[in-house]
Amino acid sequence: MKGNKEKRNIFQPIKEIIKNGNAKVACSAIIMGLGQLLYKKWGKGCLFLLLQIALICYYVFFGASAIRNFFTLGTIQSNQWFGIQGDNSIIMLIMGILSLIIFILYFAIYYSNIKDVYQTQLTVELNKKPKRFVNEIKDLLDVNFYKTILIIPILGVCVFYILPIIFMVLIAFTNYGGDIVPPALVDWIGFGNFVKILTLGQFAPTFLKILLWNFIWAISSTALNYFCGLGLALLYNKKCVKMKAVWRMFPVLAIAVPGFISLLAFKFMFSYGGPINQMITKGGGAAIGFLDIDAKWTARTIGLFVNCWLCLPNSMLYATGILSSMNKDLLDAAKIDGANAFKQFSNITLPFMVFATTPVLISQFIFNFNNFGIFFFLRGGLYMDGYFLASDTDLLINWLYNLSIDKNHYSIGASISLIIFIITSIISLIVYMASPSYRQEDTYK
Repeated sequence: MKGNKEKRNIFQPIKEIIKNGNAKVACSAIIMGLGQLLYKKWGKGCLFLLLQIALICYYVFFGASAIRNFFTLGTIQSNQWFGIQGDNSIIMLIMGILSLIIFILYFAIYYSNIKDVYQTQLTVELNKKPKRFVNEIKDLLDVNFYKTILIIPILGVCVFYILPIIFMVLIAFTNYGGDIVPPALVDWIGFGNFVKILTLGQFAPTFLKILLWNFIWAISSTALNYFCGLGLALLYNKKCVKMKAVWRMFPVLAIAVPGFISLLAFKFMFSYGGPINQMITKGGGAAIGFLDIDAKWTARTIGLFVNCWLCLPNSMLYATGILSSMNKDLLDAAKIDGANAFKQFSNITLPFMVFATTPVLISQFIFNFNNFGIFFFLRGGLYMDGYFLASDTDLLINWLYNLSIDKNHYSIGASISLIIFIITSIISLIVYMASPSYRQEDTYK
């Protein structure tokens, strides 16, 4: 019932305009700005009319062909021998997306045009004079300045954010990549890339192995980072700890060093010629290939702890800030009731922390699921038997990079990125909606 009510609220203004709008509103529904001109709002009427003329000209000369080419992705094959330029499928795809976005923005302007005429109709029916165009411009610089200031960001989001995302998603449904790159024509193949990933012997085994490891990595690293940060925060909150500011400074220093520098330093430390192996060999032992091609779980474990080292400061700072707002009376009451330190932590501190940090935990899980840098810098460039263009420590994001950048499998890479987005989105929504942060919002208020 709630969903139906929301739908009625959304479409109620449109129904009201259709039911109560007069002939001038209908005129603006046919020709933008005509209703304003009939109400003698010359400035606004001419502006809407010019916008419609400009859009018609755009679609006559460019937009219509761009949308048509969006569906065909080109029909003329390039031939250098005969001097035939040919169609560039990728440019056609981008221009088609842009034309569709412009078409959607036009409908938003079209609706505002009709709504403006209807508001003018209501004003006139109340025997009031409609606002002059000059006054409306002044309102855009004063009362409605938020609308003016949002125009450029909205256009920027459409061009630089929405367009690339739509482009990436649509690439997943084409055969773009490998030998099929411009000037070759790209075709739509539907869910063909997803079928390849899940069933083809070249991709499927690697995908399933990496997906399983990706889940193990994301869950393990998120839990390790979270509890280590919480443990440090609890330790530094103890009254017996002296010079707390100094001790807190050391983990925070890790943030000051660029992440890839730290990763390269750890790679050197665990290499055959690094200080760890030098100490082992000086003690009479044999050098260990911590990150070698056959060091599967050793390399994975090192990656977990290196990632913990890099993320620990943030986790500690989050936990410190939240613990400072915790009601200490609950802990004092638990002590009086005879609860030991473990029960205080498990029944009071941890539920409060989980309640307050669930969104942070979700963001950390997504970050770790897509953590490209750890194994790229520690162990990048290894291709192993049983894996297609990947190693046993690569995550899906690393495999995507190998496929797209190294071997030009762009459509397969786009398909994997879409799968990553679906997985992380579903898990994030399920976890958040099942968490106390969503279900018991007023618990700690």
